[in-house]
Amino acid sequence: QVQLAESGGGLVQAGDSLRLSCAASGRTFSNYAMGWFRQAPGREREFVARISRLGRTTNYGDSLKGRFTISRDNAKDTVYLQMNSLKPEDTAVYYCAASTRDYFTSRERDYDYWGQGTQVTVSS
Repeated sequence: QVQLAESGGGLVQAGDSLRLSCAASGRTFSNYAMGWFRQAPGREREFVARISRLGRTTNYGDSLKGRFTISRDNAKDTVYLQMNSLKPEDTAVYYCAASTRDYFTSRERDYDYWGQGTQVTVSS
């Protein structure tokens, strides 16, 4: 089992930046690729970003690359999501997830463990 706990969400204004963190515990963190997803009110959960086990490869959802950056610190068992130039449409609950699959995937079912989520609200 892997336990994931997100933090860093909050209420910000359009154009602001925010950094989310996700702390993992329970198993060897570097055995898992990590992803971020988000779910806006009334919408399906969508893929945001993914980082490989050692951090060598990153992937992003459409239109997010350039504003969002995923990174990880395996010594701290933590994955981060740096979000810049935030827009009201970025408002959502953000979830981190861990995957044992050693290839890029944006499918929810390929992620084995999930956190509880952290709310990000961007006001205009």
